[in-house]
Formats: sequence, C-alpha cells, structure tokens
Amino acid sequence: TLIHLYDHYRESRERELRTAQLEAQLAQAELQSLQAQIHPHFLFNALNTISSVVYEDPRAADTMIARLSDFLRHSVTASRRQEVTLQEELEFLNLYLDIMRPRFEDRLRVEIEVEPGIGDALTPKLILQPLVENSIKYAADPDSGRINIAIKAARDNGSLRIEVRDDGPGLAANVRAVPGNGMGLANTARRLERLYGRNQEFAMRTGDSGGAMVSVKLPYHTDGGRE
Repeated sequence: TLIHLYDHYRESRERELRTAQLEAQLAQAELQSLQAQIHPHFLFNALNTISSVVYEDPRAADTMIARLSDFLRHSVTASRRQEVTLQEELEFLNLYLDIMRPRFEDRLRVEIEVEPGIGDALTPKLILQPLVENSIKYAADPDSGRINIAIKAARDNGSLRIEVRDDGPGLAANVRAVPGNGMGLANTARRLERLYGRNQEFAMRTGDSGGAMVSVKLPYHTDGGRE
C-alpha cells in the first residue's frame, strides 16, 4: 500500500511539473509573439510617417530614414530580451523621437523626468514607444499642431511607476485610446500582464487639467534580482 501511494504521489508530482513547464513554455511563446508584433506595427507607422513628408521635405525624410535604421539596429541587439534597463528604454524612446522630430520640428515637445539612481531598473522593452506614439497621434493642438508630452519615472516603494501625459483632448475624444482597442496599447497591456501578473498596473484616464495620462506600475527590480 505504501509503495502504491508513493508511486501515485510521484506520478502526480511529475504531472504537475510537466503542466507547469508547459504553461511556462506557452507563456514565453506568447510573450515572444507579442514582442514580435511590435516591430511590424512600429515599422508600418514609421514608414507611413516618412512617406507623408518625402515629397514636401526630402531632407527631413532622409533624416527620418537614417534614424529609423539606428532604431532597428539598436533593437536587434536586444531582440532576445523581454526586459531592458530603464536607461536603455529611454534610449529606444529617444531614437523613436528622432524619427518623429523632422516631421514636427519645434511643434513636438517632450519632457522626460527620471528620478536619480533608477536607470538600472528593468522595464519591458519598447513599453514607452506605443504610449508616446498614441499621444503624438491624438494630442496635437487643432490650431497650432503643437504636441506637448511629459514623461515621468520614479520609484514608488517596491514598484517602478512610469507616467506619460499629454495636453490633448483627453480620452473622451478618442475611444480608440482605451486599452484593448489600439493594437499598440492592447499589446502593451497584455505584455505587462504576462510578465508580472497581478503585480502590475496599466491605467489610462483623462488628466485633471485635460489631456490623457497613462500610468504603468511594475515591480522594481534590476539584473541583481528583485528588490
């Protein structure tokens, strides 16, 4: 009887381990699929932006193509990683903004405020680009075409909080900005859920003084381990 019970327990544990391994493999495959969706979506939008200025300002289009090449080259070096440091993520973002600036010139203003000492905190790769892209697409002033975006990153107890704000019309003017509708934002929300489960928050709302605000909260951790 004892041998039978032991064999039953062992088989049960082996099934649990196989199930857990399969779930982990499926989760990793889904993350890789979500990450793979980022580049075609981004590339399509970037090329569409470049095509909109190629005839009216060939020099600006040439600069944008060069910046796009830099962005893709930088992205390939980190292609196998789901997470990068906050410093690397900001470098990705600045490369993206370098693609956009020749089109908007001084009409695009982006302020970045990062709490000192948190540059080595890990974030999902390309978590900021779709959030900023959403603001660029929908937050332009209807008269002047100006776009003002403020990005803030700070440590919040055991979490890393990142906020992206703009001074556009807010979410009520654009239902596609709600997570689950736009592909980039839905992808972002899904990746956060798969990476951190319940230990993350992704929220969007209209700011107190107007405009849209996106808040991302995730566990604060570095290459040295979770803190």
